[in-house]
Amino acid sequence: MKPMAAAAFLALAPLASPAQEGERHDCVIDPPVVIALASSVPGLLTEVAVSRGDHVRAGQLVARLDSTLERATRDLLRTRVASTAAIEAQSARLAFIESRQQRVRELFARGVATQETLDEIDSAVIEARSILNEVETEQAIAVQELARAEAAVALREIHSPIDGIVQERTLSPGEYMHQESHVAVVVQLDPLHVETFVPVELYGSIAIGDEATVLPAAPVEGAHTATVKVVDRVFDAASGTFGVRLELPNPDGALPGGHRCKVVFPGPPSN
Repeated sequence: MKPMAAAAFLALAPLASPAQEGERHDCVIDPPVVIALASSVPGLLTEVAVSRGDHVRAGQLVARLDSTLERATRDLLRTRVASTAAIEAQSARLAFIESRQQRVRELFARGVATQETLDEIDSAVIEARSILNEVETEQAIAVQELARAEAAVALREIHSPIDGIVQERTLSPGEYMHQESHVAVVVQLDPLHVETFVPVELYGSIAIGDEATVLPAAPVEGAHTATVKVVDRVFDAASGTFGVRLELPNPDGALPGGHRCKVVFPGPPSN
């Protein structure tokens, strides 16, 4: 059924029996996620890449803190990690000493070289291997330090964790961002949540997976299909109601969040 036709049909509620149409219940359309984007480290903002009303994608850069020192450290470590000269030089030295060791052993076996000479070359090989292991360990440590430096730079960037809309921008470049402050508020609009409370008499007749019709209040028009995702198992004794949450697809972002509505659950099947 087309949205306008469904709305017109529901507007004729007095002409249909409750069993056929179902009762309308007050509800609210809310965004499921509202995130105040903050930083795990304080610092001076150098860039804010979004404004109020902008669409953002998950992973998109929202803001950047000053990272001059962190980037300098990262670049230094990149140079150190990229250089393998020390390892190559020590590997060549070890290979040369090992070739001498082999020659001395041959001479010793023929009685030409002394035990002292053999012991000296063996010690030299052990020392060269130790130095090579040390150089390789330093290189491995540099790789780990580079990873830490990359992480430090990444901490100076703030990315959106969701697809959504920038509802508010609170800071601008040049302002200092404290750990308790946030730079922007991002709201997810697809899907939306529909929250309603219905009489306890309906408990058992509404189940997860059921579909219902959502009618947003004016000036938003149309009838929209939502799916039940949560049915509370604890009643509100004072009002004699229980809560139900529905999920309302909103792929084009046409429906606003924070809006009142009516929800109609299907009536029991007619005999």
